[in-house]
Amino acid sequence: MTDTREPRAAVRARPTEHTAVLDVVVPVHNEEADLGPCVRRLHAHLTAHLPYPFRITVADNASVDGTLAVADALAAELPEVGVLHLDAKGRGRALRAAWSASPAPVLAYMDVDLSTDLAALLPLVAPLLSGHSDLAIGTRLARTSRVVRGAKREVISRGYNLLLRGTLAVRFSDAQCGFKAIRADVAAGLLPLVRDTGWFFDTELLVLAQRAGLRIHEVPVDWVDDPDSRVDIVATALADLRGIWRLGRGLVTGALPLADLRAQLGRAPLHAPPAQVPVGLPRQLARFAMVGVASTLAYLVLFVLARGPLGAQPANLLALLVTAVANTAANRRLTFGVTGRRHAGRHHLQGLLAFALGLALTSGSLAVLHATAGTPPRAVELTVLVAANLAATALRFTLLRLALHHRP
Repeated sequence: MTDTREPRAAVRARPTEHTAVLDVVVPVHNEEADLGPCVRRLHAHLTAHLPYPFRITVADNASVDGTLAVADALAAELPEVGVLHLDAKGRGRALRAAWSASPAPVLAYMDVDLSTDLAALLPLVAPLLSGHSDLAIGTRLARTSRVVRGAKREVISRGYNLLLRGTLAVRFSDAQCGFKAIRADVAAGLLPLVRDTGWFFDTELLVLAQRAGLRIHEVPVDWVDDPDSRVDIVATALADLRGIWRLGRGLVTGALPLADLRAQLGRAPLHAPPAQVPVGLPRQLARFAMVGVASTLAYLVLFVLARGPLGAQPANLLALLVTAVANTAANRRLTFGVTGRRHAGRHHLQGLLAFALGLALTSGSLAVLHATAGTPPRAVELTVLVAANLAATALRFTLLRLALHHRP
């Protein structure tokens, strides 16, 4: 599945039109029955709905039935159809060869069974034609997608995408939908790094694109499962697991030149906002507030539990100390996006400094309350502590943001 040596690719017929804006590749292996209806239907749809010149490339990878003869007949019948023949199997191998040889600025592919409704084709390629996005994928997992397939394939598809999220931290929703498009200049940069020649090709391409900072556009699609699909699910799953392991290892070890790729293809950094509005401040405030609410509730519970046996001041000290450590850890990871153990000790010391200031505010408030009211009602005591904690929280946010030197 990961052999990078490419077999000979023979171009048997090419369209005479060299100004095609879109090249739709249909990779096939032993599809003599479905190929003719597929290409004619696709050709009719593109002719009626795509306002740009197009070509259709049938990428035959090592068929042993009459697929190649059908493809040649289609090329003779329809001037926009070309045929590319490879001597070895592999959807990824076929796509690499067809995309690398195409002169079109936007490249796409779809499965020969046309499970995806062709109405999604123009929305798929439009963001690439406009320059807004770098890649586009059809997704069967969006809320507005309509999908007809069995429970087994539904579980496998969703399980695979959950696996990708957990292992490779992907943000795209549907890696294996056979309905994708890419700009030719982006493909030229990515394809040399993609090692897989089979079904994992799509996933590897998308993961590299995401890590390079490219924009991946997702289009909800209507999709009807092909009951005659001949994909070997077990073999494909094992190959995908090997691909995930290989790709993950390359990302962890730094073997992939993603920094160069990001510099070559990635989007330019955003302009900094005005100085009075720090980058990411609204998001940080929201997350800090959520952590603060949880910490305050935990603090109050601990204070009430310890108030009886320890007294007000010791209970306040214990509750603040316990929640301060948890608060710093939560804000370090969730609010300011700092991960790993580097400088963790220093950050917690700085958090304890903020804790000391919070302790001074709350203890001072308690001392003043008890000095003026003697033995105040428990509700009044809790109200004063909440107000003091709010003031300490604002101070804590400011100190933590400065201490962590956060750069979104």
